[in-house]
Amino acid sequence: MTKDNSSASLAEAPEDIQLAVDLIYLLESNEIEPQVALSALEIVRKDLEAKLE
Repeated sequence: MTKDNSSASLAEAPEDIQLAVDLIYLLESNEIEPQVALSALEIVRKDLEAKLE
């Protein structure tokens, strides 16, 4: 698979997959430690779940 095909595939991927890829890129490009990222994501998860109630 070429880079162009990967980009096209991602553009056609479901929105949650696109967001996950963006988040992974953001965390990795900012050299965020995995444990810090998981802790932050847990805070985000709780916040979003509260908004669904």
